[in-house]
Amino acid sequence: MKLNWAERWVVNNPIRVLEQGFHARWFRKVKPLRPSDVVLEVGCGRGAGAVLTMRELGLARVHAMDLDHGMIRRGLRYVPPALRSRVSFYVGDIEALPHVGASMDAVFCYGVLHHVPDWRGAVAEICRVLKPGGTLYLEELYPTLYQNFITRHLLEHPTEDRFRSEDLKKALSDAGLGMLDSLEIKAVGILAVLAKSAP
Repeated sequence: MKLNWAERWVVNNPIRVLEQGFHARWFRKVKPLRPSDVVLEVGCGRGAGAVLTMRELGLARVHAMDLDHGMIRRGLRYVPPALRSRVSFYVGDIEALPHVGASMDAVFCYGVLHHVPDWRGAVAEICRVLKPGGTLYLEELYPTLYQNFITRHLLEHPTEDRFRSEDLKKALSDAGLGMLDSLEIKAVGILAVLAKSAP
């Protein structure tokens, strides 16, 4: 699901960049990556997460995918010239990732799943493209934050089959993703690092 004007403002402001910087640093502490690792960011928006991920985790290159053509165009303008050749931007759908199975060392998912109607299918797709032992770096929000009296009138989200803490954790586990560490506020959301189990 594409973002509306209000959510574009939320994700494209300096406070969000600071927040994602904190997330990327915490991710690095839990499970660092190698510069040569093949990494995908789903729902990349204008590319702020891709830039922070490269800088904070020392990555040589990031594949950055978003459903919205407009966000990809923004990304091409946002990423500094020195990094532009190291970010591969393209339009794609998290429910049908354009990658062969077991091709990614890591996937970054900054607050994307709660926008996806078939979020369980998206989790399965992420797991499919991860190599055995590959890592999912996840930030997610729960409905109490985005479907309350105020936000439901400003932000557009799917309304059916929304996940809370236990629903999300069960779907991740069922897909073969084991929790390495997490920070969670049950009424707000979760930061988590998960690893795909070997077949």
